[in-house]
Amino acid sequence: MAGFTGVDFIEFDSLLNDEEKLVRQTARQFVENEIIPIIEKHSREGTFPKHLVPQLGELGFFGANLHGYGCAGMSNVAYGLMTQELERGDSGLRSFVSVQGGLVMYPIHAYGSEEQKQKWLPALQSGQAIGCFGLTEPQFGSNPGGMLTRAVKKGAKYVLNGEKMWITSGSIADVAVVWAKCEDEKVRGFLVEKGTPGFKAWDVHGKWSLRASVTSGLAFTDCEIPEANLLPGVVGLKGPLGCLNQARYGIGWGALGAAMACYDTALQYAKTRKQFANKPIAAHQLVQEKLAWMITEITKGQLLALHVGRLKDLGKVHPSHISMLKMNNVGIALDTARKARDILGANGIVDDYCIMRHMNNLESVFTYEGTNDIHKLVIGERITGIAAYV
Repeated sequence: MAGFTGVDFIEFDSLLNDEEKLVRQTARQFVENEIIPIIEKHSREGTFPKHLVPQLGELGFFGANLHGYGCAGMSNVAYGLMTQELERGDSGLRSFVSVQGGLVMYPIHAYGSEEQKQKWLPALQSGQAIGCFGLTEPQFGSNPGGMLTRAVKKGAKYVLNGEKMWITSGSIADVAVVWAKCEDEKVRGFLVEKGTPGFKAWDVHGKWSLRASVTSGLAFTDCEIPEANLLPGVVGLKGPLGCLNQARYGIGWGALGAAMACYDTALQYAKTRKQFANKPIAAHQLVQEKLAWMITEITKGQLLALHVGRLKDLGKVHPSHISMLKMNNVGIALDTARKARDILGANGIVDDYCIMRHMNNLESVFTYEGTNDIHKLVIGERITGIAAYV
């Protein structure tokens, strides 16, 4: 198939500035040259292309919308376009970048001490160090306030006990940002370094989704954390939830990339695959209906992402805006993948084409960092003033 040239039905590009277009083009070229040729093999074998980490760092993709400490300091719109292109390559790669920047670098940048920032941010930005984010537990996902992981202060240390689950990059991380309840029942964040006694990580196997991503469990058994590794700038769930908003924003853009990949594949296939009177299947009404639905929903998703990004750059974004972005764009991306698979028929299930990989990945993206239903409740609370989580 021909290389990807973009999806723009209503002159969306006219709404972007030169910097934003340049960031997108840089990411697009990286995806075409470095990710597309290898990603099906990694997905098939269940391996993460770790050799790409230094290149991602050199391009400035880690913590790209943060300022200082070697970070690129790009706008949130430019950052979103970058994640869009990365997820067009694979959701696992975009997840890795989102976790590194939004869930590890962001809390250190926003809540960390200057010593913590100087130690970790340049290393994480360059890819010399890898991080992970420990919030979700085996018993508690959508309800992080129910976490069982505990941190008890003893002298100049905290003793950590508990378990985390579904942690991207957990077993390859040099540092984990771990959230635990202290003796006052308040949630606090800790930097747990690789090799700390009592800290272990293991990988989740048997996944049919995000196969080119490392997914891990973490366990802490009488794990002693120096008080200097406590994130001093935040107390309570607003800390981890603030981090999740950073990552969810990137997901809202990233899902569009997966949708674009599936749409572009289906469109090219439909124009060359011939059935009935030796006509391409793109000439048939039902196929055109599916393609028209896809491009319409992708276009609406682009406009939503752009406006939320502009609001974020102005400091006016609300968490419910990001919930709508994540909920809508992941939902339409998953439906786009399903319709695209239908257009390809049997060919849609083999990894000669990207569709089934994206579809399986999006099933996880649909659930993680706030399920579709939870985001609906966030929006519901915003418009009614009534919380309906319990």
